[in-house]
Amino acid sequence: MAPAPPLGSVPSLRQRVVAARMDVEFGPLRWAGAGMLALGVVLPHLPGNPGLPCPLRTVTGVPCPFCGLTTSVKAVLHGNGRAAWGANPFGLLVVALAVALVVRPGWRRASVPTVLVLAGVALSWLFELHRYHFL
Repeated sequence: MAPAPPLGSVPSLRQRVVAARMDVEFGPLRWAGAGMLALGVVLPHLPGNPGLPCPLRTVTGVPCPFCGLTTSVKAVLHGNGRAAWGANPFGLLVVALAVALVVRPGWRRASVPTVLVLAGVALSWLFELHRYHFL
């Protein structure tokens, strides 16, 4: 049985959360991003301008952090940055990342701080809660 580490050497929960990282493989994201870009260009030209309904908002009335992303992506790809920002500002970031992944096929993987991802989702949700007058 290994001896227990000294008391001061065990990282705190806060230190472990801040240090946590997500390893992201770009292969599947590259395909998903290319599909998203293609749909963002095609959807506005289909009858009825279809989109994807948010399951959380449909059932509870509360928007999720990703509400407005389809609208935002379509707006960005049609040159309307103001409408994209109003629907969900993260749509601008998602399109930029998708374009970067498609243009740079040499990118294989990255390690992203988990705190950064969680902060992005939290900010997006706060934006949507404010947009739909929950805050």
